[in-house]
Amino acid sequence: MSDDEKEAYRLVKEARGMVPGPYKIWLQNRELMEVMLPMGVHYQRGATLSKAEIEIAVNLTNGKLAASYSSYEHEWIAEHLGGLPSEKVQALIAGLPTSFEDPRQQIVYEITSTLLQPRIVPAGLFQRAVDVLGHAGLTDLIAFIGYFTTVSLTLRAYDVPANAVGIDR
Repeated sequence: MSDDEKEAYRLVKEARGMVPGPYKIWLQNRELMEVMLPMGVHYQRGATLSKAEIEIAVNLTNGKLAASYSSYEHEWIAEHLGGLPSEKVQALIAGLPTSFEDPRQQIVYEITSTLLQPRIVPAGLFQRAVDVLGHAGLTDLIAFIGYFTTVSLTLRAYDVPANAVGIDR
């Protein structure tokens, strides 16, 4: 690794406790990694969204963008750490219709699905999202979809397989 990559590795390890999949790729571009790292940390620790809500958006994004590695990883995470039922997680990844009893989870599903189509967010859906998530929650969700789109596309472009255990560093 170059000195820049070593420093980037140290920064990620210090901030996240590990260097997860896409960060191992982003280490090759320290300036990009320094932009992505705070966003990733925000969604791990400070976001207005719950783990289940984040995993709904993650798995919809993974499925839409056909990102094998992150689909494989986040199917497990959504079920075991997010507490989502396996049949719902499978539907998210496969692009099948599903629904959630929790109103926050349902609105996350509806907004994420709409934005990933891509479709226009109708005024009524937007207002329900603001009513349920607040503006802070809605902007967190929208930015997260963008962040995780970058994660998914990075892993897909580098053809990281579903069962990958990591990139040697």
